[in-house]
Amino acid sequence: MNIIEDLWKDFYQYITNAELWLNIGQGLLKIVLVLVISSVFIRIGKLAIGKIFLFRGKSPIRISERRENTLAKLLENILTYVVYFVAIIMVLETLTINVGALLAGAGIVGLAVGFGAQSLVKDIITGFFIIFEDQFSVGDHIRVGNFEGTVEEIGLRTTKIKNWTGELHILPNGNITEVTNFSIHNSMAVVDISIAYETDIPEAERVIQELLDEVPDKYEGIVKPPELLGIQTLGASEVIMRVVCEVEPMRHFAIARMLRKDIKLRLDQHGIEIPYPKMVMFNKKEQVG
Repeated sequence: MNIIEDLWKDFYQYITNAELWLNIGQGLLKIVLVLVISSVFIRIGKLAIGKIFLFRGKSPIRISERRENTLAKLLENILTYVVYFVAIIMVLETLTINVGALLAGAGIVGLAVGFGAQSLVKDIITGFFIIFEDQFSVGDHIRVGNFEGTVEEIGLRTTKIKNWTGELHILPNGNITEVTNFSIHNSMAVVDISIAYETDIPEAERVIQELLDEVPDKYEGIVKPPELLGIQTLGASEVIMRVVCEVEPMRHFAIARMLRKDIKLRLDQHGIEIPYPKMVMFNKKEQVG
């Protein structure tokens, strides 16, 4: 019984020690200050990075906007990782943990784990070469395997691609082996027009060409005037004519839709028929012998 009472007295004296709670309070205050200062530093750093690239954008010597956005995102990620790493070290020191011994032990463990984390190293190295070689940048429209969309972010480990329906695909950089980039060179809008066999082909070509001569002044994003290539295919019930137009990157879908509408309205004005499927039924009467 005396042992229990002695233990209780020691414990009571320990928890009622004013110096103990003062040290705990100081430690918590230091941790809170470290976290707050880290968050403020990250926010200021991101603003500074944004200002730097804004000033570079106004200078006569500058890199492309695509590459600026990619580098800005990458620098923000690196800044976040470095600041949080330093903050964690400071928190551990506040908790009186021997950081030097911890880092030495972590180095040995990391060396052992590194052999099993080859995919992580591969992701980082691949991410570095994606950015260094400018394979694609933030804002580009790309296709990687079965995924296609706009690049939202390029990190050292992952790449985020958002498709047109809103889904966000997060791909490890090490899995990106083949990339199709649609945003580097101009796109080609292709429009196929079907007309009936009975139509006067030269007249249809003249009507379409008159319209195409008006298009460059009507729509933005067209690099070269649309060109009527001629008859593309002789179908089962229609003659298919093809129109092509070189446009700015990723503008071919919109321009093609507008061209189809204009061509359809112009053909209707001149009475040129666009064929549609028809069904003809024959009723053969049985002959009685």
